[in-house]
Amino acid sequence: MTRSLVVGVLALQGAFIEHIQIFEKIQSPVSYSFIEVRTEEQLHSCDALVIPGGESTAISLIAQRTSMLKPLMDFIKSEKPVWGTCAGLIFLSKQIVNGREGQKILGGMDIMVKRNAFGRQLNSFEQKLDFSTFIPGVSDFPTVFIRAPVVEMILDDSEETYNKLGEVIRSENTYQNPSKVEILHQLENGLIVAVRQGNKIGTSFHPELSDDTRFHKWFLDEFVSGK
Repeated sequence: MTRSLVVGVLALQGAFIEHIQIFEKIQSPVSYSFIEVRTEEQLHSCDALVIPGGESTAISLIAQRTSMLKPLMDFIKSEKPVWGTCAGLIFLSKQIVNGREGQKILGGMDIMVKRNAFGRQLNSFEQKLDFSTFIPGVSDFPTVFIRAPVVEMILDDSEETYNKLGEVIRSENTYQNPSKVEILHQLENGLIVAVRQGNKIGTSFHPELSDDTRFHKWFLDEFVSGK
């Protein structure tokens, strides 16, 4: 009997329940189990991980306080699929600008992320976006941006360039993602809101806060089961 593929949603803080609720609506011939992840043991059981939206500094602090930071960095090194949404995108990045003192990040993607790029809560918005270039037929996906970050820069070896942007928090993870960063989507103003690097993906928006399951199904098909 083939075992279920286990997709974990990091449940330290943020919209983890909403991700699981969307996943559980998806009809698939592949057997999946969706679990909340709070412990190292639960993390080790996962074939893939979703890091939800929430408060990036809170997720970082709770991960440190619960001794989950190192296991999460090790999971990044294991080359299993990881998807970060909003705060999860920040946590998954290699560098962040306008971060908080003591904030830690996982270093899974060669990107620099800017927190709260659209302003405060009042500047949150919804917008239908065309993702058909990477998800066939999905030209009208309802995205939700809440105090959303953006990808400020795709990183290379030009360390001096980064320093010109001001104070930068860098991940302590030694992991080097072997793939190149792909820009999946930019808004009309040029802001980068979805990126992929091998089996890691980051999105500025919250797909879990709509009733549309298509982005989550694409993640399962493309990253987890490879169907």
